[in-house]
Amino acid sequence: MIFPAQPFYMIRHGETDWNVVDRFQGRTDIPINFKGRQQAAYNGRNLKKIITQPNDWRFVASPLGRTRQTMEIARSQMELDQRAYDTDDRLLEITFGDWETFTLKEIGEKFPFDVARRNINKWNFKSPNGESYADGAVRIKPFLEEMDRPSVVVTHGGIIRAIRHLIEGIDGDTVANQAVPQDRIYYFDGKVGRWL
Repeated sequence: MIFPAQPFYMIRHGETDWNVVDRFQGRTDIPINFKGRQQAAYNGRNLKKIITQPNDWRFVASPLGRTRQTMEIARSQMELDQRAYDTDDRLLEITFGDWETFTLKEIGEKFPFDVARRNINKWNFKSPNGESYADGAVRIKPFLEEMDRPSVVVTHGGIIRAIRHLIEGIDGDTVANQAVPQDRIYYFDGKVGRWL
């Protein structure tokens, strides 16, 4: 396990139409939908109640549109400049390679052997030309180690799973199969992480 030196709040981007139908997004840039905008606003209102000195916090998002939209809506609810935040490529979702744009059902029909392999070891499984959750953990570890001030992070489900694996020590296959809510905030206080 690693322990970032600073506390942070972490949010998954709001819902997209592809989330609704279990379509693999990865690096494909899909906007959040109406419900996703509501989720982002809700999380922003909650952050406003929690963070009393927002200028002391770094705000950073994955550069994909759905995370940027989520960050900007959340910041507007906090009555902050919507665009005054950083992006970091290490927060990008893991890529699902050739599986992107397909639903899990479609992949299961075309590549049942690959889906069976994924179900056996989801943490380490790589779709063709894709990354595994384990790869995502390797990529995000330096981001956590370099965190030098309290932060608000908007990222993706795969990266949130990787971060929880690193800071909570949750077994890879266990965390890879856990749901990542889009309407809640994850808080790490410097020692313990939990969903609020």
